[in-house]
Amino acid sequence: MLTSDAICALATPPGAAGLAVVRLSGDGCLQIADACFRGRSALQHAASHTAHYGKLYKVGEIDGTVQMLDTVVATVFRAPHSYTGEDVVEFGCHGGMIVSQEIVEALIQAGARPAEPGEFTKRAFLNNKLDLTQVEAVGDLIHAVSVQGSHAAARQLTGGFTARLAELRERVLRICGLLELELDFSQEDLELIDRAEILQHIETARMFCEELAASHRSAEILRSGYTVGIVGYPNAGKSSLLNALLQRKRAIVSDIPGTTRDYIEERIVLGGLAVKLVDTAGFRSSQDVIEVEGMSLAESLLEQCNMIIVLNDITLGEHHSAPLLHKLRSAFPQAECVLVHNKIDAHLPEYSPSPPSSQDHQASTLRISAVSGTGIEELKDYIRRQASSDTALVSDALINARQAALLRQASASMQAAMDAVWANASNEFIALDLREALKRIGEITGAVWNEDILNSIFSKFCIGK
Repeated sequence: MLTSDAICALATPPGAAGLAVVRLSGDGCLQIADACFRGRSALQHAASHTAHYGKLYKVGEIDGTVQMLDTVVATVFRAPHSYTGEDVVEFGCHGGMIVSQEIVEALIQAGARPAEPGEFTKRAFLNNKLDLTQVEAVGDLIHAVSVQGSHAAARQLTGGFTARLAELRERVLRICGLLELELDFSQEDLELIDRAEILQHIETARMFCEELAASHRSAEILRSGYTVGIVGYPNAGKSSLLNALLQRKRAIVSDIPGTTRDYIEERIVLGGLAVKLVDTAGFRSSQDVIEVEGMSLAESLLEQCNMIIVLNDITLGEHHSAPLLHKLRSAFPQAECVLVHNKIDAHLPEYSPSPPSSQDHQASTLRISAVSGTGIEELKDYIRRQASSDTALVSDALINARQAALLRQASASMQAAMDAVWANASNEFIALDLREALKRIGEITGAVWNEDILNSIFSKFCIGK
């Protein structure tokens, strides 16, 4: 276990609440806690995983007066059996902005220092309580915006992804070992492993890396939500559609073209998944500088979308928005572009909407009335089904950009090793490529790391975690 100075921070969100938790961790934290806490006995003598009721005090820095701050429950966790792997004391106090902050100040005055963002979890990593995939799962679990994403992060936190990577690493190590062992018997022309078998093992490992890397896009949807952009020509009814999907008035609706100059972003939950709706400025030729800037901003937002709804005013014809649909499909191939006909109550009074055929993927269309609500539930269901389909690849890990890049690098090194086998290269060259793949796998879990990697990961954590 690494020795570290004592740090403290509020570990729960600030604000009015029934309870709050202030966490204290590191060398001397029990002595620091005893300087402020008064219970039946000193916390320095307490057993691990025990809770103690008492009062917490702060000594005035100027006059030395003692002020009681709150009645608290102090929970003691002794090293190495704690979240950080160090001695830890957690004070459960009443929630609120003032009480918890005063407790933090009292602990700092007694000898602790304020924790940096993510420092508790960073210490857990450095003390081998968590690997980097589990560290990143902590952040994903805290910020989960979907039920499926939360469950995947929980499985990753408990080591499911780590176990799969360990199995992959062991497979590659075994091949390296056999290749390098053959080198010791090279003069005797002894072959310990068949070349076809080597290729099979490497290809299996490479495909595993590729499949995991390919799930990155699905994982991002579960991590951040499924993003739907609403676009169309002016007066197509985009703002009315946003209001209908939200079931409340959020955007201003007007017959005047170009009402939406900026974008409006809101969230709804469909099937347990957060869906981010983005209402953009209408696309048209304009001399208005602000409106042109709004359209430019809309195009940059569409690059982040998983689905783009092209809203067509059906009263102007079924093919009125075809040029825009074609343009967007070419410009944003990563997104599912869906044509939705609006104002059908004005055009086809007797029309009864039906969901699009699953066989008509690119040409899928829906017919709605954003004003009357006709077809809105069918549109929501279509979005939900498409989002669920796009997250089907996620199993026990929310692959992030860092992990996906390393997996692809490992796959490339394995492909180089396979090419070397086909070229009848010496074992040492094949093993060299496989060792490079192992290094990348090690960077995923943190078996191989540097300070820049850690700073990048923990900079995204909040103080207190």
